[in-house]
Amino acid sequence: MRHHETLILGAGPAGLQAGYFLGRAGRDYQIVERGSVPGAFFAQFPRHRRLISINKVHTGYRDRETNLRWDWNSLLSDEDDGPLFKSFSTRYFPPASALEEYLVEYTRHHALAVEYGADIVHIRRSGHFLVTARDGREWSCDRLVVATGVSRENIPAIPGIEQCETYGGHSIDPEDYVGQRVLIIGKGNSGFETADNLVETAAAIHVVSPRPLKMAWRTHFVGDLRACNNNLLDTYQLKSQNAVMDAVVERIERAGEQFAVTFRYAHAGGEVETLHYDRVISCAGFRFDPSAFEGGARPELSPCGRFPAQTCEWESINVPDLFFAGTLMQIRDLKKYMSGFIHGFRYNVRALVRVLEARYYGRPWPVAAHLAGAEATLGWLIERINRASALWQQPGFLCDVVRLGRTAEGPALVHEELPVDLAREKLVPSDPRVLLLTLEFGADSHADPFHVERVNRENYARAGDSQFLHPIVRYYENGRLETEHHVIEDLAAEWREPEHIEPLRDFLGQVLSARPAPRAA
Repeated sequence: MRHHETLILGAGPAGLQAGYFLGRAGRDYQIVERGSVPGAFFAQFPRHRRLISINKVHTGYRDRETNLRWDWNSLLSDEDDGPLFKSFSTRYFPPASALEEYLVEYTRHHALAVEYGADIVHIRRSGHFLVTARDGREWSCDRLVVATGVSRENIPAIPGIEQCETYGGHSIDPEDYVGQRVLIIGKGNSGFETADNLVETAAAIHVVSPRPLKMAWRTHFVGDLRACNNNLLDTYQLKSQNAVMDAVVERIERAGEQFAVTFRYAHAGGEVETLHYDRVISCAGFRFDPSAFEGGARPELSPCGRFPAQTCEWESINVPDLFFAGTLMQIRDLKKYMSGFIHGFRYNVRALVRVLEARYYGRPWPVAAHLAGAEATLGWLIERINRASALWQQPGFLCDVVRLGRTAEGPALVHEELPVDLAREKLVPSDPRVLLLTLEFGADSHADPFHVERVNRENYARAGDSQFLHPIVRYYENGRLETEHHVIEDLAAEWREPEHIEPLRDFLGQVLSARPAPRAA
């Protein structure tokens, strides 16, 4: 049995990213992977082989950090060190095969420590974590980082669902559906990706779930339905035999060679109706597979049952030293931000390694800058607002922290890219004066984004009404939020004009000159 300080389960994007940062820190780690190559998941998914993570190669910017705002597939590495995804595809929605090739090269380039063919079947805890593969290989570790993703299909609890096909198992050849009536359960991208593939051959396609459809362009959550998968909506509204239904599927029964599916409609006074289909396909997403965990090593699940429950440091709430990386991190911001996707969790993983460094090796969160006075603070804020990719990709979830101390002269200490919850729980209460910088959408940003009254530059005093992505600086004193400043939204998302800078300068002048009251005993 081999022992490591940190064992990482899974050589997908998150496991590789964790291995990179642990290696850069000089730590003893090992990645174990069930497949024979990195990113084996992407050899099968998405089924129709087109990623919905964008790859915008031509941005008009040359700076690597800024370009990561529109590169959703590259993993992080030191400046100018390591491959970028654009070398493997220039398509805006690239093929899944390009991600497979990229992950292989990232692993090779950084000489990451990966063992393949390790199908983990037992995870126990006896002081150390004890991890056993199906072939008998064993590892022990002080800390376990689970980066296996959501590897089990989520099958709804519907009577009769076991008779149906699944997203992972159905045929993707449209000719197999000629003239058939098809029901797809699930209104996410996998469901509509499946429906879009069958529009030309199926006689009728119905897509159903209990809750209304959510469009990513309205919610700003990229896991909601994307425009590249929504062609079926036209066919529904333009009377082409297809339909999108808000209904509970009460049961699925065999009726000869067809399925009789009984629905209870959400928008028809609870009407119950039974319709018949030739095929029923469950496309209800994926979930965490806890089957290998035993006894005291088994993590508690979140109320939805699909993810492990986690602290603000992505640690299991009931198993100490058990951490989660990658798409499993999304329970901390479920259906709000981007932790379920590479362009979000790559920053989370960097933050996780910093958490491990602080807790186990006594290395506090790195200080990115020392600032003295309002102008230095203003200059740093403007640079981060216009360049930082982490704040852009994780709006409202990651923040930069400026620890001001008690005097206006400084020096203030800067920590970059902390989870907001972690900053509020760990840093804000311990410092007399703190600034938190985020990029966020407006409070009413779920309204129709194509019919929004924008705040113009003459009304910069109303910057707090900005609905599109814009910077927010919050000032905390003795652990209490005292005030916040919104920088007015900008069409090009470049905040360098007087209407952006001058109000922020005034705000900093006020908060830096404030004298915090003594802490209560």
